[in-house]
Amino acid sequence: QKRVKEFTEEFGADNIVILLGAAEGEAAGLAAETVTAGDPTFAGPLAGVQLGLRVYHICEPEVKDEVDSQVYEEQISMMEMVLDVDNIIEEMKSIRDQYCKF
Repeated sequence: QKRVKEFTEEFGADNIVILLGAAEGEAAGLAAETVTAGDPTFAGPLAGVQLGLRVYHICEPEVKDEVDSQVYEEQISMMEMVLDVDNIIEEMKSIRDQYCKF
């Protein structure tokens, strides 16, 4: 959290995109909420800090389409087969719709 906050201060929120790889929608959602609306646990450096960063999961079509297909196949596709990708996408979209400034 500290590094994300520092990078956002240094480069500006409009120049930062957070890419997640959590295995569950709920975990991805918690991480996404943290970098958009602030740490919901109020335990870290982003407690009460709303960065409003753009945040995506590696399995979302918007990201998947940007990654070299061979690299995606080698590094991610195996894991994607066991993930509930629809749930992850739904969770990520919900967070973006709710909190993102962009």
